[in-house]
Amino acid sequence: MKAARVALFALGSVLVAAPAFADITAFIGANTTPANRLTTGVAIGASLLVIGFEGEYANTSEDASANAPGLQTGMGSIYLQNPIPIAGIQVYAITGAGLYNESLAGNSTFGAALNVGGGAKIELVSHVRLRIDYRVLSLTGSPHTDRVQRVYAGLNLAF
Repeated sequence: MKAARVALFALGSVLVAAPAFADITAFIGANTTPANRLTTGVAIGASLLVIGFEGEYANTSEDASANAPGLQTGMGSIYLQNPIPIAGIQVYAITGAGLYNESLAGNSTFGAALNVGGGAKIELVSHVRLRIDYRVLSLTGSPHTDRVQRVYAGLNLAF
């Protein structure tokens, strides 16, 4: 019993004492719901071994001819990742919440949003990674599209 407490304390100490790592990602991709549209954005994150936190802003262009609204989101998320890259790859699962503004033909809807997804950060050179991400966003209220799928690739700088 005492050995288990010592081991738990040691593990907790490592988690608390480990240095924090931060990164920033500039990304481009597609919002695929209800039609493919360009999405751009930026994400800033910090992690402590397995757990991390991220703030993100994304903007999807409107396509009135496809009846596909524009969408702006600001999200705060938490993620879990493998702490040590395997073959230069860190895989993560992410979930969070934030706000959105959806607009189509001059009409807009504002509300809360949830997101869930995952992706990978693939090392290119020291401190520079390719980030690939897939998300499903659930929009509250009365948006034109209440469940949105987004995929993107971005350049990630770790520091």
